[in-house]
Order: sequence, then C-alpha cells, then structure tokens
Amino acid sequence: MSFLCNIRREAAVPPGLSVRIAGRRESRKTGRASPVEGPLTIFLDDPVRTALPPVRLCPQGFRLNVHAIDRRFFLASVAAGGFLASFPGEAALGNDLDFPSFLAGVRQEALQAGIRARTLDVALGGLQPLPRVLELDKKQPEKTLTFAEYIQRVVPQARIDTARRKLQENQLLLDDISRRFGVQPRFIVALWGIETDFGQRMGTFPIIPALATLAYDGRRSAFFRKELMNALTIVDQGHVTPDAMIGSWAGAMGQNQFMPSSFLAYAYDWDGDGRRDIWGSRPDALASIANYLSKVGWKGNETWGREVKAPARLDAALVGLDTRKSIAAWNALGVRRVDGGELPARDLEASLVQPGGAEGPTLMVYDNYRTVMKWNKSLYFASAVGFLADGLDER
Repeated sequence: MSFLCNIRREAAVPPGLSVRIAGRRESRKTGRASPVEGPLTIFLDDPVRTALPPVRLCPQGFRLNVHAIDRRFFLASVAAGGFLASFPGEAALGNDLDFPSFLAGVRQEALQAGIRARTLDVALGGLQPLPRVLELDKKQPEKTLTFAEYIQRVVPQARIDTARRKLQENQLLLDDISRRFGVQPRFIVALWGIETDFGQRMGTFPIIPALATLAYDGRRSAFFRKELMNALTIVDQGHVTPDAMIGSWAGAMGQNQFMPSSFLAYAYDWDGDGRRDIWGSRPDALASIANYLSKVGWKGNETWGREVKAPARLDAALVGLDTRKSIAAWNALGVRRVDGGELPARDLEASLVQPGGAEGPTLMVYDNYRTVMKWNKSLYFASAVGFLADGLDER
C-alpha cells in the first residue's frame, strides 16, 4: 500500500477495493501511485471490512493512518514488504468517526488523564457539534484592514475615554496587582479593553462544544483536541461550570480571552475564593492578565515604545524586529521623535517596525512590545495595546 506515499515500493489495489484519501482539500479515488502529503487518512473499502488499530505507513516523513482495511490485503501487504508498523496508542483523526464515537474517544482519553467521570457526564452529555463554529472557522475575511483602519477601530477615542474611567474605578485593585506582578496598570487595562471591551464582550459560545466541534472537524484537530482536554481539566478542577464557560467560537475564554492552555498556565485566583474565575471575577481577570505578562518577560520599569520619525535615507533592511540597536545608535542614524527632537537618553535596545508599511508610521519598540506579541503575534495588536496604554499615561 506504499503506492499511496509514492516511495520506493508500489502496489496495486486488489479488485473490489477502493481508496479514499481523507485530509486533503480535494478527496479522490485512485489506484495509482501518486505523491501525497501527511497527515492524511487512508480508507480501503471492501464489502468485508475488519477494524484494526491505527497503523503508520511511510515513516519517511509521511504520516498515514489506516483504520479499516480488508484483512487479507492487510496480511498480504505485511508479508510482502513488512513496511507497516503498528502504533495502537495513536489516536484517530476526529473526522474519521461519527461524532458520538469521537466523543467516546475523548471521554476515554480524559478518564485516562484523571478527569472524573461525573465531570465528563455533565460536560459531554448530550453534546452536539456547532455548525456556526465550522462556518466561522472556514470563513475568510472579506477585507484586510489597513493599519490606520485597524487602529481607528480598536483604539477609538471612546475606548480611550472608557479605559480612563476603568483605570480610575479600579485604581486600588490595579495598584495592588501591579505591585505583585510588576506590570503597570495602564497596560493591564489596555489589554482588558482590547480583548473584551472591559469584560463586556467575552463571546457567547459554549467553550466545550465549540472545541469539540473544531477537534472533530479535522483541520486543526490535534490542537483543538488538546485544548478540549484542557477545558475539561478546568471544569474538573472546579473553576467554572460547563454552562458558564463561554467565550469565542475558537475557544478563547473570559474577560481576557485565554485559551484553556493559557488559563491553566496563567490564570490567577486574586480574590482567594479557590477558583480562577476569569469570567465573573474582575480581580481574577485583571490579575491573570498581569500574571501572564509577568511570566513571559514583562519589564515593569520600561514602556512599549513610541512613534518616531525615520530619515528618508534610512536603510529599509534595518526595519523589523530582527534588528536591535541602542537608542543612541538609532539617534546617530537620524531617527528622531515625532516632533523632531532627539530620542530619549535611555540605555535600552530597540527595533523599528512599520506595521502599516513604509507609508505608515514608524514605531521604535522595546522588549515589552515583543512581550505583548507573545499574547498575540500581530504587529497591529501590539501597537494598539501600546497606543491605548499611552492614552492612559498621565505623565
């Protein structure tokens, strides 16, 4: 059956068998040798089918799982070439099964991971896939926003004004959190505002059904299956009930839009009630933002960066996060403040970025900008956080 991988050995499909290749955008039936890229799933259909453990074909970089195959052909293939190796512990892709069988596999995996049966009864009982989640997953944006359009949408004056009020309303709490984690309050509020409009727009999708749907669909099944297991772990630990675990269609949860894996790593129980509640507890949500930034490298004595004026003669190859220079070195190259003054005399390394391209603004960014990009790997997003935080700076 190595003809499916187009490596050295080839074989013909026995009469009466058809081949279905799953995992490709265009599924096709073929009995001829053809190159394919993994991970894929191969089905050999026959009136008499025998369920077998998953097997891996073509160990030279291709990963193919066989789940149902005519026993005679399977044995003949093994005898002929010995190029099939069994891996019984390897999980089948979700879309190889009907949804109830997929959930049964999830339940078994969760039980083996130590998640209690009664948790799974509540979380998985009666669960159905969500068609709207698949629709959103496959939908491509009709228009890509320019940087200017993005900033206008994400950091409008109304959001800056609201952020100022939220900063004042939560000043004592934010000051305590800042002392604990070393993250300035204005950056905590900026992330809170951009992610969920200060907790007002957390999303309305039930997280466990959404993740189960995405794990079953198969496009990124391994990633979402892990996140589904993490979500079940969160419920099992008692932090939230399945009904209250809401968020975006892609699994980001709560007031700070943590994926379940980020929740387990960074969510923080600030109010001391024994639950890390990023949905209903504002102290927990804000402390979780600060804890995340602190753990991934935030420097509390630095800011994110600033907009600058780049000289017309500046080498374009110097623009980008791969290039780091001292502020003094950028000053020597002719980079200036927006008002034309010299750059601040601080002993920091910085990079120049142009999120909107050469015709847009030039930003001189420090390590904290990179730290924000660990939250969201987008120049647009990191810049928006910086701009909104600057709108709260009273210095």
